Amino acid sequence: MPSQKSLTIGIPCYNEVITIGKVVSDFHFFFPDARILVIDNASTDDTAGAARLHGAEVIVETRKGKGHAVQRLFREVDSDYLIMVDGDDTYPAAEASKLITSIETKGGETIVGFRTSDDEGAFKASHTWANRVLAIFIESIFRTPVGDLFSGFRLFTKPFYQNIPVLATGFEIETELTLQTIEKGFEQRNVEIRFHSRPEGSFSKLDTVQDGFRVFWTLFAIIKHYKPLLFFSTLSIALFLSSLCAGIFPLMDYLAFHYVYRVPLSILATGLMLLSALSLTCGLVLDTIVRLNREQFAVHMRRLYSIEAANRARLSPAARFPFPSTAVKPEPLARPECFDLKKSAVV
Repeated sequence: MPSQKSLTIGIPCYNEVITIGKVVSDFHFFFPDARILVIDNASTDDTAGAARLHGAEVIVETRKGKGHAVQRLFREVDSDYLIMVDGDDTYPAAEASKLITSIETKGGETIVGFRTSDDEGAFKASHTWANRVLAIFIESIFRTPVGDLFSGFRLFTKPFYQNIPVLATGFEIETELTLQTIEKGFEQRNVEIRFHSRPEGSFSKLDTVQDGFRVFWTLFAIIKHYKPLLFFSTLSIALFLSSLCAGIFPLMDYLAFHYVYRVPLSILATGLMLLSALSLTCGLVLDTIVRLNREQFAVHMRRLYSIEAANRARLSPAARFPFPSTAVKPEPLARPECFDLKKSAVV
Protein backbone atom coordinates (compact mmCIF):
# COMPACT_ATOMS: atom_id res chain seq x y z
CA MET A 1 0.00 0.00 0.00
CA PRO A 2 1.54 3.35 -1.02
CA SER A 3 2.37 5.34 2.12
CA GLN A 4 0.66 8.50 0.85
CA LYS A 5 -2.70 6.76 0.32
CA SER A 6 -5.19 6.13 3.10
CA LEU A 7 -7.27 2.95 3.03
CA THR A 8 -10.53 1.81 4.58
CA ILE A 9 -11.75 -1.77 4.60
CA GLY A 10 -15.55 -1.61 4.65
CA ILE A 11 -17.40 -4.77 5.65
CA PRO A 12 -21.22 -4.68 5.42
CA CYS A 13 -22.58 -7.78 7.11
CA TYR A 14 -25.63 -9.37 8.69
CA ASN A 15 -25.47 -12.27 11.18
CA GLU A 16 -21.85 -13.22 10.44
CA VAL A 17 -20.68 -13.91 13.99
CA ILE A 18 -18.97 -17.13 12.85
CA THR A 19 -16.76 -15.49 10.21
CA ILE A 20 -16.46 -11.75 10.94
CA GLY A 21 -13.66 -12.18 13.49
CA LYS A 22 -11.43 -14.01 11.03
CA VAL A 23 -12.18 -11.50 8.25
CA VAL A 24 -11.23 -8.55 10.47
CA SER A 25 -8.07 -10.28 11.74
CA ASP A 26 -6.95 -11.21 8.23
CA PHE A 27 -7.30 -7.66 6.93
CA HIS A 28 -5.56 -6.28 10.03
CA PHE A 29 -2.66 -8.62 9.29
CA PHE A 30 -2.24 -7.66 5.65
CA PHE A 31 -3.15 -3.95 6.07
CA PRO A 32 -2.16 -2.91 9.61
CA ASP A 33 -2.54 0.82 8.88
CA ALA A 34 -5.99 0.55 7.29
CA ARG A 35 -9.22 1.49 9.01
CA ILE A 36 -11.40 -1.60 9.43
CA LEU A 37 -15.03 -0.49 9.44
CA VAL A 38 -17.83 -3.02 9.95
CA ILE A 39 -21.38 -1.95 9.10
CA ASP A 40 -23.58 -4.24 11.17
CA ASN A 41 -26.89 -4.42 9.36
CA ALA A 42 -29.09 -4.91 12.45
CA SER A 43 -27.75 -8.40 13.14
CA THR A 44 -29.62 -10.57 15.62
CA ASP A 45 -26.45 -12.36 16.77
CA ASP A 46 -23.25 -10.95 18.29
CA THR A 47 -21.65 -9.92 14.98
CA ALA A 48 -20.87 -6.43 16.31
CA GLY A 49 -19.26 -7.78 19.48
CA ALA A 50 -17.10 -10.25 17.57
CA ALA A 51 -15.93 -7.52 15.20
CA ARG A 52 -15.01 -5.18 18.07
CA LEU A 53 -13.21 -7.99 19.87
CA HIS A 54 -10.90 -8.38 16.88
CA GLY A 55 -10.19 -4.65 16.59
CA ALA A 56 -12.72 -3.36 14.08
CA GLU A 57 -14.72 -0.16 14.30
CA VAL A 58 -18.42 -1.00 14.23
CA ILE A 59 -21.38 1.11 13.09
CA VAL A 60 -24.89 -0.29 13.40
CA GLU A 61 -27.25 0.36 10.49
CA THR A 62 -30.79 -0.34 11.68
CA ARG A 63 -32.36 -0.30 8.20
CA LYS A 64 -32.21 -3.87 6.94
CA GLY A 65 -30.78 -4.60 3.51
CA LYS A 66 -27.25 -4.69 2.12
CA GLY A 67 -27.95 -1.59 0.06
CA HIS A 68 -28.67 0.40 3.22
CA ALA A 69 -25.43 -0.87 4.76
CA VAL A 70 -23.42 0.21 1.70
CA GLN A 71 -25.09 3.63 1.69
CA ARG A 72 -24.07 4.06 5.33
CA LEU A 73 -20.55 2.87 4.52
CA PHE A 74 -20.15 5.49 1.79
CA ARG A 75 -21.28 8.22 4.21
CA GLU A 76 -18.86 7.20 6.96
CA VAL A 77 -15.66 6.91 4.89
CA ASP A 78 -13.21 9.66 3.92
CA SER A 79 -10.10 7.74 2.81
CA ASP A 80 -8.38 7.77 -0.57
CA TYR A 81 -9.32 4.14 -1.23
CA LEU A 82 -12.25 2.08 0.01
CA ILE A 83 -12.27 -1.70 -0.31
CA MET A 84 -15.71 -3.21 0.17
CA VAL A 85 -15.78 -6.90 1.08
CA ASP A 86 -18.40 -9.29 2.42
CA GLY A 87 -18.03 -10.55 5.97
CA ASP A 88 -18.59 -14.22 5.10
CA ASP A 89 -14.89 -15.12 4.69
CA THR A 90 -15.23 -16.11 1.04
CA TYR A 91 -12.78 -13.47 -0.21
CA PRO A 92 -9.15 -13.92 1.00
CA ALA A 93 -7.74 -10.70 2.43
CA ALA A 94 -4.47 -11.18 0.56
CA GLU A 95 -6.33 -10.75 -2.74
CA ALA A 96 -6.99 -7.09 -1.91
CA SER A 97 -3.40 -6.29 -2.88
CA LYS A 98 -4.30 -7.21 -6.46
CA LEU A 99 -7.01 -4.54 -6.52
CA ILE A 100 -4.65 -1.92 -5.12
CA THR A 101 -1.87 -2.84 -7.51
CA SER A 102 -4.26 -2.61 -10.46
CA ILE A 103 -5.53 0.86 -9.59
CA GLU A 104 -2.02 2.13 -8.81
CA THR A 105 -0.53 0.89 -12.08
CA LYS A 106 -3.44 1.16 -14.52
CA GLY A 107 -5.68 3.78 -12.93
CA GLY A 108 -9.45 3.87 -12.87
CA GLU A 109 -12.10 4.71 -10.31
CA THR A 110 -13.32 1.25 -9.33
CA ILE A 111 -11.78 -2.22 -9.41
CA VAL A 112 -14.01 -5.30 -9.29
CA GLY A 113 -12.74 -8.66 -8.07
CA PHE A 114 -13.63 -11.19 -10.76
CA ARG A 115 -14.23 -14.40 -8.80
CA THR A 116 -12.46 -17.60 -9.85
CA SER A 117 -12.44 -20.83 -7.88
CA ASP A 118 -11.62 -24.53 -8.14
CA ASP A 119 -14.14 -25.19 -5.40
CA GLU A 120 -17.28 -26.62 -7.01
CA GLY A 121 -19.42 -25.57 -4.05
CA ALA A 122 -18.33 -21.93 -4.15
CA PHE A 123 -20.88 -20.94 -6.80
CA LYS A 124 -24.54 -21.89 -7.00
CA ALA A 125 -25.61 -22.89 -10.50
CA SER A 126 -28.63 -20.56 -10.43
CA HIS A 127 -26.48 -17.59 -9.34
CA THR A 128 -23.88 -18.29 -12.02
CA TRP A 129 -26.56 -18.52 -14.71
CA ALA A 130 -28.27 -15.30 -13.58
CA ASN A 131 -24.93 -13.50 -13.36
CA ARG A 132 -24.04 -14.40 -16.93
CA VAL A 133 -27.46 -13.65 -18.42
CA LEU A 134 -27.62 -10.22 -16.76
CA ALA A 135 -24.04 -9.44 -17.77
CA ILE A 136 -24.76 -10.23 -21.43
CA PHE A 137 -27.95 -8.16 -21.33
CA ILE A 138 -26.22 -5.12 -19.80
CA GLU A 139 -23.24 -5.39 -22.15
CA SER A 140 -25.57 -5.45 -25.15
CA ILE A 141 -27.40 -2.31 -24.00
CA PHE A 142 -24.53 -0.20 -22.68
CA ARG A 143 -21.88 -1.59 -25.09
CA THR A 144 -19.26 -2.10 -22.38
CA PRO A 145 -17.98 -5.15 -20.45
CA VAL A 146 -19.23 -5.48 -16.87
CA GLY A 147 -17.22 -8.44 -15.57
CA ASP A 148 -18.51 -10.15 -12.42
CA LEU A 149 -21.83 -8.41 -11.82
CA PHE A 150 -22.47 -9.86 -8.34
CA SER A 151 -18.97 -9.64 -6.90
CA GLY A 152 -18.88 -8.30 -3.34
CA PHE A 153 -15.15 -7.52 -3.44
CA ARG A 154 -14.58 -4.04 -4.91
CA LEU A 155 -12.20 -1.11 -4.58
CA PHE A 156 -13.46 2.46 -4.94
CA THR A 157 -11.59 5.74 -5.13
CA LYS A 158 -12.72 8.73 -3.10
CA PRO A 159 -14.15 10.67 -6.09
CA PHE A 160 -16.22 7.59 -6.92
CA TYR A 161 -17.84 6.67 -3.62
CA GLN A 162 -18.44 10.30 -2.63
CA ASN A 163 -20.22 11.19 -5.88
CA ILE A 164 -22.01 8.04 -7.00
CA PRO A 165 -25.75 7.99 -6.23
CA VAL A 166 -26.80 4.73 -4.58
CA LEU A 167 -30.51 4.03 -4.10
CA ALA A 168 -30.61 0.22 -3.94
CA THR A 169 -31.61 -1.21 -0.57
CA GLY A 170 -30.92 -4.95 -0.93
CA PHE A 171 -28.62 -7.40 -2.66
CA GLU A 172 -29.18 -5.63 -5.97
CA ILE A 173 -26.63 -3.06 -4.77
CA GLU A 174 -23.77 -4.62 -6.79
CA THR A 175 -25.82 -4.40 -9.98
CA GLU A 176 -26.62 -0.76 -9.34
CA LEU A 177 -22.98 0.07 -8.59
CA THR A 178 -21.96 -1.44 -11.93
CA LEU A 179 -24.69 0.35 -13.87
CA GLN A 180 -23.98 3.68 -12.18
CA THR A 181 -20.29 3.26 -12.97
CA ILE A 182 -21.10 2.87 -16.65
CA GLU A 183 -23.71 5.62 -16.70
CA LYS A 184 -21.56 8.22 -14.92
CA GLY A 185 -18.57 7.56 -17.15
CA PHE A 186 -16.25 6.16 -14.48
CA GLU A 187 -13.55 3.69 -15.46
CA GLN A 188 -14.00 0.16 -14.11
CA ARG A 189 -11.39 -2.58 -14.26
CA ASN A 190 -11.72 -6.28 -13.44
CA VAL A 191 -9.06 -8.30 -11.64
CA GLU A 192 -9.21 -12.05 -11.13
CA ILE A 193 -9.27 -13.08 -7.48
CA ARG A 194 -9.58 -16.37 -5.62
CA PHE A 195 -12.95 -17.24 -4.14
CA HIS A 196 -13.95 -20.12 -1.89
CA SER A 197 -16.99 -21.55 -0.17
CA ARG A 198 -18.39 -20.34 3.12
CA PRO A 199 -16.98 -22.10 6.18
CA GLU A 200 -19.08 -24.74 7.91
CA GLY A 201 -21.93 -23.26 9.93
CA SER A 202 -22.17 -20.08 7.84
CA PHE A 203 -25.19 -19.61 5.58
CA SER A 204 -25.95 -17.25 2.70
CA LYS A 205 -28.68 -14.63 3.22
CA LEU A 206 -29.38 -14.40 -0.51
CA ASP A 207 -32.85 -15.44 -1.68
CA THR A 208 -32.47 -16.55 -5.30
CA VAL A 209 -36.05 -15.77 -6.35
CA GLN A 210 -36.77 -12.62 -4.34
CA ASP A 211 -33.37 -11.00 -4.78
CA GLY A 212 -33.21 -12.09 -8.42
CA PHE A 213 -36.50 -10.31 -9.03
CA ARG A 214 -35.15 -7.19 -7.33
CA VAL A 215 -32.05 -7.29 -9.52
CA PHE A 216 -34.18 -7.48 -12.68
CA TRP A 217 -36.39 -4.66 -11.40
CA THR A 218 -33.31 -2.51 -10.70
CA LEU A 219 -32.07 -3.19 -14.22
CA PHE A 220 -35.47 -2.24 -15.63
CA ALA A 221 -35.51 1.00 -13.59
CA ILE A 222 -31.95 1.92 -14.57
CA ILE A 223 -32.71 1.48 -18.28
CA LYS A 224 -35.87 3.57 -17.92
CA HIS A 225 -34.02 6.31 -16.04
CA TYR A 226 -30.74 6.41 -17.94
CA LYS A 227 -31.70 5.04 -21.36
CA PRO A 228 -35.12 6.69 -21.77
CA LEU A 229 -34.96 6.92 -25.55
CA LEU A 230 -34.25 3.20 -25.84
CA PHE A 231 -36.97 2.34 -23.34
CA PHE A 232 -39.72 4.58 -24.70
CA SER A 233 -38.87 4.02 -28.36
CA THR A 234 -39.17 0.27 -27.79
CA LEU A 235 -42.53 0.86 -26.14
CA SER A 236 -43.51 3.15 -29.01
CA ILE A 237 -42.69 0.48 -31.60
CA ALA A 238 -44.73 -2.11 -29.68
CA LEU A 239 -47.73 0.26 -29.53
CA PHE A 240 -47.31 1.13 -33.22
CA LEU A 241 -47.35 -2.53 -34.26
CA SER A 242 -50.37 -3.18 -32.02
CA SER A 243 -52.13 -0.25 -33.65
CA LEU A 244 -51.46 -1.68 -37.10
CA CYS A 245 -52.80 -5.07 -36.05
CA ALA A 246 -55.98 -3.51 -34.67
CA GLY A 247 -56.43 -1.10 -37.58
CA ILE A 248 -55.93 -3.49 -40.46
CA PHE A 249 -59.50 -4.81 -40.22
CA PRO A 250 -61.26 -1.40 -40.26
CA LEU A 251 -58.99 -0.45 -43.15
CA MET A 252 -60.02 -3.56 -45.10
CA ASP A 253 -63.68 -2.73 -44.42
CA TYR A 254 -63.25 0.77 -45.81
CA LEU A 255 -61.38 -0.42 -48.90
CA ALA A 256 -64.00 -3.07 -49.63
CA PHE A 257 -67.25 -1.32 -48.63
CA HIS A 258 -66.28 2.36 -48.22
CA TYR A 259 -67.63 2.04 -44.71
CA VAL A 260 -66.12 1.01 -41.36
CA TYR A 261 -68.09 -1.74 -39.67
CA ARG A 262 -65.52 -2.52 -36.95
CA VAL A 263 -65.77 0.80 -35.11
CA PRO A 264 -64.35 -0.42 -31.75
CA LEU A 265 -61.22 -1.70 -33.49
CA SER A 266 -60.78 1.60 -35.31
CA ILE A 267 -61.04 3.48 -31.99
CA LEU A 268 -58.55 1.09 -30.40
CA ALA A 269 -56.13 1.51 -33.32
CA THR A 270 -56.37 5.31 -33.11
CA GLY A 271 -55.74 5.27 -29.36
CA LEU A 272 -52.74 2.95 -29.70
CA MET A 273 -51.25 5.13 -32.43
CA LEU A 274 -51.62 8.23 -30.26
CA LEU A 275 -49.98 6.43 -27.34
CA SER A 276 -47.15 5.36 -29.64
CA ALA A 277 -46.51 8.95 -30.71
CA LEU A 278 -46.74 10.17 -27.11
CA SER A 279 -44.30 7.50 -25.93
CA LEU A 280 -41.76 8.46 -28.57
CA THR A 281 -42.12 12.14 -27.62
CA CYS A 282 -41.54 11.32 -23.94
CA GLY A 283 -38.43 9.37 -24.86
CA LEU A 284 -36.98 12.26 -26.86
CA VAL A 285 -37.67 14.81 -24.11
CA LEU A 286 -36.32 12.61 -21.30
CA ASP A 287 -33.23 11.71 -23.33
CA THR A 288 -32.43 15.41 -23.65
CA ILE A 289 -32.83 15.88 -19.89
CA VAL A 290 -30.59 12.89 -19.16
CA ARG A 291 -27.95 14.25 -21.51
CA LEU A 292 -27.99 17.59 -19.70
CA ASN A 293 -27.59 15.79 -16.37
CA ARG A 294 -24.62 13.85 -17.76
CA GLU A 295 -23.00 17.07 -18.91
CA GLN A 296 -23.50 18.70 -15.50
CA PHE A 297 -22.05 15.67 -13.73
CA ALA A 298 -19.05 15.63 -16.08
CA VAL A 299 -18.38 19.31 -15.38
CA HIS A 300 -18.72 18.68 -11.63
CA MET A 301 -16.19 15.83 -11.74
CA ARG A 302 -13.79 17.87 -13.88
CA ARG A 303 -13.85 20.66 -11.31
CA LEU A 304 -13.34 18.15 -8.50
CA TYR A 305 -10.31 16.59 -10.18
CA SER A 306 -8.93 20.08 -10.93
CA ILE A 307 -9.19 21.04 -7.25
CA GLU A 308 -7.43 17.84 -6.20
CA ALA A 309 -4.66 18.41 -8.76
CA ALA A 310 -4.20 21.98 -7.54
CA ASN A 311 -3.98 20.80 -3.93
CA ARG A 312 -1.37 18.20 -4.81
CA ALA A 313 0.66 20.78 -6.70
CA ARG A 314 0.44 23.24 -3.83
CA LEU A 315 1.66 20.65 -1.32
CA SER A 316 4.49 19.29 -3.49
CA PRO A 317 8.10 20.41 -2.84
CA ALA A 318 8.35 21.83 -6.36
CA ALA A 319 5.40 24.10 -5.65
CA ARG A 320 6.75 25.24 -2.28
CA PHE A 321 10.20 25.99 -3.75
CA PRO A 322 9.66 26.95 -7.38
CA PHE A 323 13.15 28.47 -7.80
CA PRO A 324 16.52 27.03 -6.81
CA SER A 325 18.21 28.74 -3.86
CA THR A 326 21.04 30.03 -6.10
CA ALA A 327 18.71 31.73 -8.52
CA VAL A 328 19.38 35.41 -9.13
CA LYS A 329 16.58 37.61 -7.95
CA PRO A 330 15.17 39.80 -10.68
CA GLU A 331 15.79 43.55 -10.52
CA PRO A 332 12.82 45.60 -9.33
CA LEU A 333 10.87 47.28 -12.07
CA ALA A 334 11.55 50.98 -12.63
CA ARG A 335 8.94 53.41 -11.42
CA PRO A 336 6.68 54.22 -14.36
CA GLU A 337 6.51 57.78 -15.57
CA CYS A 338 3.36 59.65 -14.63
CA PHE A 339 1.85 62.22 -16.92
CA ASP A 340 -0.10 65.27 -15.90
CA LEU A 341 -2.76 65.56 -18.54
CA LYS A 342 -3.38 69.24 -17.72
CA LYS A 343 0.24 70.34 -18.09
CA SER A 344 1.11 67.72 -20.68
CA ALA A 345 4.48 67.34 -19.01
CA VAL A 346 6.31 64.51 -17.35
CA VAL A 347 6.25 64.73 -13.53
